[in-house]
Amino acid sequence: MKTTTKTILLASALVFTASACTPITRSHGFVSAKGSPGDVETGIDNKTTVLTKFGNPSTTAIFEKDTWYYISELREQLGYLRPNVKSRTITSIKFDDTGLVETVDIYTAEDGHLVSLVGRETPTRGRELNVLEQLLGNVGRLPQGTVGSQNLPGGAGGPRRDQ
Repeated sequence: MKTTTKTILLASALVFTASACTPITRSHGFVSAKGSPGDVETGIDNKTTVLTKFGNPSTTAIFEKDTWYYISELREQLGYLRPNVKSRTITSIKFDDTGLVETVDIYTAEDGHLVSLVGRETPTRGRELNVLEQLLGNVGRLPQGTVGSQNLPGGAGGPRRDQ
């Protein structure tokens, strides 16, 4: 090959390698074009105005139906590596009995904490059978009450008569 061809191939390989290392930023969850949920005014805004400004909440509280949550997250991924959470915002909007905004709380990733999973398993009752026991376990066993009934070949045949 000529040196110019080698130079072009090397330059294009470097460009492709460098572009693979460019971070990809993705937004997940709530994204509002009309403002942020932090702009909600307590005592003035109600459920209708919040729905008009921001749409349906990401989720609602399980036990307190008058608390709405708007959740957003920004992730950045570099090449084939696992994505990094750059920012996470959870806005909690609590309404009073009349439907007016009572409190607005904003939580970030720094407010969260890791929860460790429990690795225990629930034991099952009974015993474990190997393959041979599973195959030969029911050989020679018949369900009770079927010996001599009309369901078996060579049985009485036909319906039973009460005597």
